Formats: sequence, structure tokens, C-alpha cells
Amino acid sequence: MRGDRGSVLGQAIGGQRRYVGLAALLAAGHQAGEALVPVLIGVVIDSAVATGSVSRLVLWLAVLGGVFAVLSFSWRFGARAAERASEWAGHDLRVRLTRRILDPRGGAETGRLAGELTSIATGDARRVGGVNVVLPSAVAALTGLLVSAVALLWISVPLGLVVLLGAPPLLWLGHLLGRPLERRSAVEQERAAHASGVAADLVAGLRVLKGIGAERAAVARYRGTSQESLAATLRAARTQAAHDGAILALTGLFIAAVALVGGRLAAAGDISVGDLVAAVGLALFLLNPLQLFAWVNAELAQGRASAKRIAAVLAAPPAVTAGGAAPPEPVRGHVRLRGVHHGPLSGVDLEVAPGELLGVVAPDPAAATALLSTLALDAEPARGTVALDGVPLSTLDPAGLRGAIVVAAHHATLFSGSLLANVTPAGPAAGEAVRRAMAAATADEVARGLPDGADTPLGERAQSLSGGQRQRVALARALAADPPVLVLHDPTTAVDAVTESRIAAGIREVRAGRTTIVVTTSPALLAATDRVAVLDGGTVTASGRHADLVAADAAYRAAVLR
Repeated sequence: MRGDRGSVLGQAIGGQRRYVGLAALLAAGHQAGEALVPVLIGVVIDSAVATGSVSRLVLWLAVLGGVFAVLSFSWRFGARAAERASEWAGHDLRVRLTRRILDPRGGAETGRLAGELTSIATGDARRVGGVNVVLPSAVAALTGLLVSAVALLWISVPLGLVVLLGAPPLLWLGHLLGRPLERRSAVEQERAAHASGVAADLVAGLRVLKGIGAERAAVARYRGTSQESLAATLRAARTQAAHDGAILALTGLFIAAVALVGGRLAAAGDISVGDLVAAVGLALFLLNPLQLFAWVNAELAQGRASAKRIAAVLAAPPAVTAGGAAPPEPVRGHVRLRGVHHGPLSGVDLEVAPGELLGVVAPDPAAATALLSTLALDAEPARGTVALDGVPLSTLDPAGLRGAIVVAAHHATLFSGSLLANVTPAGPAAGEAVRRAMAAATADEVARGLPDGADTPLGERAQSLSGGQRQRVALARALAADPPVLVLHDPTTAVDAVTESRIAAGIREVRAGRTTIVVTTSPALLAATDRVAVLDGGTVTASGRHADLVAADAAYRAAVLR
């Protein structure tokens, strides 16, 4: 994982090396100018003030003004270049994370809540991108330290040696003190991301929680998660405070040593008054680069922890093996399952003819979920094959497969755009096809009841709509996609019986000639199918027309007519 973490950091820096280099150069110029200021003040005292020379005073004041102009310019444009490198690196990481999360092969979401992934793609990406601000600061601090050491050597060899010999141990101690901070920062970020994920899940299911009276349990769950995050944050904060306090104490001792040596040399007459002023000024200036090193050390510790979390997502193994073959052209829609074992499925054999409207009744919800997972290639079956037009799905390119087989899950997500944008998320409306899809799902009735019709914004997660209205819009979206094979899972559980019957007829009409699989126990939908397959006990136990199964199979009647 260390190599992956280093790769994330290396790419974040290397991708912006032009601006990082420019920022480092300008930041070094700023710190060099800052270090020269006390030296120039000492020169002014010795060559102008002590001698009473007005011309020399004007000359050196002009030089001092030029140095201030250069360091001001360097600070302004160096900070701008560093911030640009930071923002672009963070943006690139967010794009890479989004691409990995949305990869058709899946796997990035395994073991992670949606809110946790959001936290990684925002907070962690920002911290890693911020390393591009940290590195120029480190170069600036090192430059300031070296210029100060050279200036002190010029004033007095003993003073210069104090800085040159004392700075490396001080920097090494700072590195050692930063290790506990890195470990606790990683735990803090992990707990915070988990708390964000839990909160996002609870907010998304708020209506359901209220409906079943589970508010207290939900609050207790979040309180426990939040307290764990708070404890981790406090531990990290205490470590940060201890780190900063220790660095400040070490820095103070170092500066005191420099000032003490300079004072003794001035008292002995080895250096002039101007040299003493310059030495004291440089000793005070040293506080800035040494504090910069402490800040750099802390930020790098947090950046490494964030890079580790990002690397874990980017390196997550795919949930399915990606094939490279394209789907058959044209796709006829012949779907076949042979000996499929996956979760509760134990040897499923099922064949769907091209253009057939097949109903699947699965009394066990887990079996229905497992069937949908294999058809969507969200997971590969432990044994058996799922084929499209005779080609195993595992050999197909996942992106191409998504265009051939669309699985519309029961819990579909709507977005904050307009109703029409939710039905046609991939681009502009396709005219008659979209109109027919909305009519088949009775989503056109939903649109007529809104202030601006289909152009009405639906708000976050379309919470302005009822559950049944959201289902109808989601179904219209699936129908508007018009794939060769469409799999629907309980698309009408929240609509009334009359509307459900109209939707069943609409699905049959709009999907005529296209393969459609409806996983449901709704009698209205099953009555509109060409054939029904019963999936019970992990295998297909019956197959036939809905009316025939209702008349002949008591278990089927119990499953669909309850």
C-alpha cells in the first residue's frame, strides 16, 4: 500500500510539476528576501547610521526597498501558482476517483458507504492536492534556513555553525514527532468518512424510517458512529497540539542558542553593533522557516494518510472480470442461464426468447436480487453461465453490455434536475420515443400535475414527488433507454391498482419486439406477460402463462394473490 500511496502523491505532484516548480522558485525568492532584510538593516547601521553618511543611508534604503518589492512579488505570484497546482491536482484526483467508482466492472464500492466515497473524493482529494502548496513552502523554508546560515557565517563563523549543525537534528526530530500524527490522522479521516456515509444513508431513507417508527434506532446508530468519529478527531487534535507544542519548544531553544552566541560575540567585540542587530534579526527570522517546517510536516502527514485512502479506492479489485468482446450486432435479445449458482441461486436454468416479455416470480427477495445481479453483471456467478445471444456475459466489455442489457433496480435514484432530464439523462429528448415511454409509465400524468410540466425541477432526490410518482418517472427512464434487453424489478409497488394495470399494458405495447424481463409478484404485470417463470428454492420450479399457473399451482397463487 505504501507504493500505491506514493504513486498517488507522485502523480498529484508530477502532473502539476510546472506550477509546483514555479511556486517553489518564487517561494524561495520570497524567503531569501526575508532573510536578507535583517542583514541589510545591519549594513545600514554600520555603514550609514554609525558614520552619519546620508548618501549611503539613501542607497541602502533603496536597496532595502528593492528587496521588499521582489519578495512581495514572489509571494503573490508564488502563492497563486501553488494554489493553482493544488486545485488542479485535487480536480484530477476527483476525476480519477469518479471514473473508478463508475467503472462498469464495479468493486470500488465494496465495503464502503456512498457517503464515505464522497468524503474520499472531496476531503481526501483536497488534502492530497494541497501537497502542491506544501512542497513550495518546504523549499521556501529550506532556502530561508540556508540564506540565514550563509549570512550568519559571513557575520561570524561560530554563528553560522550553530545554525548549520543545529538545523538538521531539529528537522529530524520534527519528522519523528509527525509519525503519530500521521497514524491518528488516518484513523480520524476514516471515522469521519464512515460517519458521513451513515448520515447520507439515514437522510436518504428518512421517509422509510419515519414510516416504520425507527427514528430512535437511527438516531442511536448515528450517535454511536458520530461519537467514534469525535473520539478519533479529539485524539488527532491532541496529537496535533502536542506535535506543534513540541516543535515550538524546540524552535525556541534553537533560536535562544543563536541569540546567546551572538550576544557573547558582540560583548567580546568580535562582531559590530550592526552585525549583532543582523544576527538577532536573523535569529528571530529563523522562527518563520522552522515553523514552516513544522506545518509542512503536519500537512504531509495528513496528505500521506489521505493518499493511502485514495489509493485503496483506485486499487480496489473489480467485482467482475472484464471481457473485451463487443455484444453481438445486432442484439437479438436471447438470454440464457445455465446452471447458475450465485448466493441463493442453486442451478438456475432459464431461457428467454428474443422479443419475449417474461415474468419472474421469486418469493425469496434475496433470490430476486441475486438474479438481477447476474443479469447486470454486477457479480459473476460462482458456477454456470449467463449468455446473451449465445455469448457469455463474462466475455463482453462491461460498458458495451450496459447498452445491451439495462437492469432497472427497484430502488431507482432520481436527480435534482427536471422531470424530463431524469427521463432522458443521457442527452436531449428523443421526441416520440420519450413521449411513448412517459405515456407507457403514466409519467406524463405526473408531468401534467407539476407547475411547469416536464420541465419542473424535482429537487434533491426528487423528494417533491410521492413514492408512486418517483416509480413512474424511473420506469419511464428505463423504457426511454429502449435497450435490446430490459430487466425491471418491482416497478409498480407504490402505484394504485388501476394505474398498475395501465402501466402493464403500456410496457407490453412499448416493448413489443424487444426482450423484457419483469421480476415481480404483481398480478397485473404478470397477466400482461407472455410467460411466467417461478424461481423458488434457488431453481426454476414452474413455467407457464399467468392464468394457467394461478389455476394449477397453489404455491404460485399464494405468492402472487396474497
